[in-house]
Amino acid sequence: MVAANRESTENYLETILVLKDRLGAVRSVDIVNELQYTRPSVSVAMKKLREGGYILVDREGFITLTQSGLEVAREMYERHSIITGFFISLGVDEKTAALDACRIEHVISRESFEKISKLVSRGFEVK
Repeated sequence: MVAANRESTENYLETILVLKDRLGAVRSVDIVNELQYTRPSVSVAMKKLREGGYILVDREGFITLTQSGLEVAREMYERHSIITGFFISLGVDEKTAALDACRIEHVISRESFEKISKLVSRGFEVK
């Protein structure tokens, strides 16, 4: 998978996970509203996620993550949460920390992420 496609896939899956937790059920329109993307863009992405085996869509349009989709979504959410928390602990404002984490979570090596995760789990505080 091309890096840009991988990042897009990971973002969509993470968004579906977050919306599922927040709303209980997810439809494409919820993703449109959350990400502020166009309906056609989200529709194309959902088709690719379905074809890739990451999601299922029922007759009413409700989206469910498959096991592989859930694994990717959980990994991205964990990375996002931990990296955001790390930046906040360094004194970065919450909005900037979340935006930066969103970019970094897709490209950071496993080794670097694990080191940051260990620091955060030990209550690393810089402020």
